[in-house]
Amino acid sequence: MDRANQIMRNRAKASRLIGIANELLAMARDLEFAASGESDATITPIRQTKVEKAKSGQDHPVWVELARQTYEDRRRRSKIFKSEELFGEPAWDIMLDLFVAAKERRRVSVTSACIGSAVPSTTALRWIAILEREGLLLREADPSDARRVYVKLSTRGYSAMLEYFSQSSRSVILLDEHSEEAVSGS
Repeated sequence: MDRANQIMRNRAKASRLIGIANELLAMARDLEFAASGESDATITPIRQTKVEKAKSGQDHPVWVELARQTYEDRRRRSKIFKSEELFGEPAWDIMLDLFVAAKERRRVSVTSACIGSAVPSTTALRWIAILEREGLLLREADPSDARRVYVKLSTRGYSAMLEYFSQSSRSVILLDEHSEEAVSGS
């Protein structure tokens, strides 16, 4: 029974450490935005409407949900058609995964990015190298484990994803804006 208790204590400690690590990542991301001169999603004028935010390429909470749904739709498509070979855009899958990870303030290892791309590791690694060369993502060594490397969207990659979702989701935000007006007008 002592072993089971020790395992439970270790899991609780690990969970607390993960929480602390996530908080540190969030703080680091905020510092990165501040250092690059960009404003984070939370620093927008109060009077700016949702449609104006969409038009200006600013962040919007619905975009992470759209990214997550897009990623899940791509996985569902392969399951329904029972073929991984019919549909594939590993670079886009990696970008979606990293965008969601950035919004959730979590780190993604190269290994996880490869798995998330739903292609063989060699293919995923080739796409990671291409995305890095294009300046859309960055690699970061894990200071506590030299064998592990993390990937994340670069400032340019994150901005491009914001721009993509701002242009592709204007109608969703417009509908949301109108529904709020209807509720407040009632």
